[in-house]
Amino acid sequence: MPTLSTPKIELHVHLEGTVRPRALLEMAARNGLKLPAQSEDELAELYRFRDFDHFVELWLMTTSAVQTEEDFRNIVVAYAAEAVTHGAVYIEGIFTPVERIGGGASWDEVFSGFCDGADEARETYGVEVRLTPDIPRSLDLDAALETARYSIKYRERGIVGLGIGGPEAAYPPEPFERAFRLAKEGGLGSVPHAGEVAGPESIRGALRALSADRIRHGIRAMEDPELLRELAAREIVCDVCPVSNLRTRAVDSLATHPLGQMVEAGVLCSISTDDPAMFDTDLTKDYEVADQLGCSPQMAFHAGVVGALCDDDTRATLRAIGESFSWPGSC
Repeated sequence: MPTLSTPKIELHVHLEGTVRPRALLEMAARNGLKLPAQSEDELAELYRFRDFDHFVELWLMTTSAVQTEEDFRNIVVAYAAEAVTHGAVYIEGIFTPVERIGGGASWDEVFSGFCDGADEARETYGVEVRLTPDIPRSLDLDAALETARYSIKYRERGIVGLGIGGPEAAYPPEPFERAFRLAKEGGLGSVPHAGEVAGPESIRGALRALSADRIRHGIRAMEDPELLRELAAREIVCDVCPVSNLRTRAVDSLATHPLGQMVEAGVLCSISTDDPAMFDTDLTKDYEVADQLGCSPQMAFHAGVVGALCDDDTRATLRAIGESFSWPGSC
């Protein structure tokens, strides 16, 4: 079983979804925002996950409080502080710039704040943090292209990839091909959400139109044996978030979660929390669930090393951490 000392890599965590009740209260007060709950206990009760519509309500409530460059920096540092207690040595954090622009910040304030947070997290906690901005699927191509341009602009500050998220079934990936082509030309990776609630066609679209280097979620690949074989053969890592999948009802139960079958089929699966504050989870809990489903901590770490959009030196460091660790059950 995983322990807090087991090294972990997390490639799929929405930083806006990591804000715990106390930090949310502090941000809301600082920004003059009135929340529907006024204490940590009341917020904790409000955070109890009910269904996907409730998740959307929580997301809107939390992200509306995340408004300033200071907020952006603080949430990266706060999550790094939490994640290292669970053994995290490398994190790829997701943020959604255009939503922060809607809250009144400028593009440069958003990107500078998150990048400053990544630098501070490394200096303070010794964890490597890279960043992968996300494009909401419901937006037009112009917003997607602007996100790609700023992501390229901040590539030397730790931006390593471009993603796409939101209502997967309603918005296929193909219309965003230009934005991802621009990002690729600018030296960034492609890490779209796909195959969470939509089927294999969503994953195929992400691979073909967006030239995906990794797939965020990807669990619906189980419905297509040919696609599974392609993911395995190409070593396309799927960032699986077991607790999130259960909370959002992407799967009916953990007993029916396809993670174990994906691993058996040779697909590399990293393990992540997705939105830990909103889904009542943490990195240790998700690794423990994954282990029970057939993806051991060592397997998850190896997939993380393969899938990380980092420089060669960082990857070599991560590989050395994995090779030097005495993994449970290994010889």
